[in-house]
Amino acid sequence: MSGRTGAAVVSVAALVPTCFAGWLVYQSMHGPSGDDGAQRVLPLPSAAAPANPDDRTNAKASSPVPPGSPGAVPGSSSAAEPDPKASGTPGTSPANGSSPAPAALPLRGRTVVIDPGHNTNNANHTADINRLVDIGISRKECDTTGTSTNAGYAEASFSLDVSRRVRALLAERGAKVRLTQDGDRSFGPCIDERARIGNEAHADAAVSIHGDGSAAGNRGFHVITPASVNAGIADTRPIVAPSGLLGVAVKSHFATASGSAPANYLADGTGLMARSDLGGLNLSTVPKVLIECGNMRDAQDAAKFTDPQWRQRAAEGIADGITAFLQGKR
Repeated sequence: MSGRTGAAVVSVAALVPTCFAGWLVYQSMHGPSGDDGAQRVLPLPSAAAPANPDDRTNAKASSPVPPGSPGAVPGSSSAAEPDPKASGTPGTSPANGSSPAPAALPLRGRTVVIDPGHNTNNANHTADINRLVDIGISRKECDTTGTSTNAGYAEASFSLDVSRRVRALLAERGAKVRLTQDGDRSFGPCIDERARIGNEAHADAAVSIHGDGSAAGNRGFHVITPASVNAGIADTRPIVAPSGLLGVAVKSHFATASGSAPANYLADGTGLMARSDLGGLNLSTVPKVLIECGNMRDAQDAAKFTDPQWRQRAAEGIADGITAFLQGKR
């Protein structure tokens, strides 16, 4: 993920205990409900360890993907691996084509927005992506080119591939899933539009998928939740608590499924941090988090990013975390 200069980091431990009242208010208005419409109050997670107080930023490479690089064609994996575009027909039994009982579709009636970070075409539209947009506390670039592995596998290709895999998994569980972009746009969308897509869909949960671009030796994943912001057009106060719960669930399940450890270079190794400088979170009115699945500039993490089987496990972790959150679990 790009554009981290001046990142404001807030300890998740400080957020979770103080936002429970806001979570109850959010639940009464927007919270996850069962198929019968009954509101559910999710259990408040135990407080995570404090985030790193240092205001760190992780610079990312802005060079476009070289032609013919491994990241040039999102989703171009072997026939043996799961097809990230093929969601099948949710609710259909392979044996006889009949629809299973509702219990077999745990996310029936739920809407999830998945936000694949960046766009492989952004480098060809620098004037467009450099346009400043309002994120409440400031104005920020519409979008960035993102980072890549040292071998040229683009973050934008990775994020789109994993997003398609997450979509397929959630669709099989009955969810209505929308991507903010599906390789069908010339650039972007801008960060304010990415948030608006989730808001207008009245998503029950939204997750932005990225890869980090830090220094070699820095490895591991982390999940970013919205800090409490009330400035200009941004007001995250109603979503801080549910987003915190979503972040805890995604962190836990991603670690289990992917086999990756929380980042060793920020957030005191907790894998969770809150930020107030990310437009896609600041402008969201629905529970939303951003996951940096690892550091693409580290050789060990880069080997994972370029492995289709690991990308499938990463998608399973994200999908399982979303499912757990929507079911009121951790």
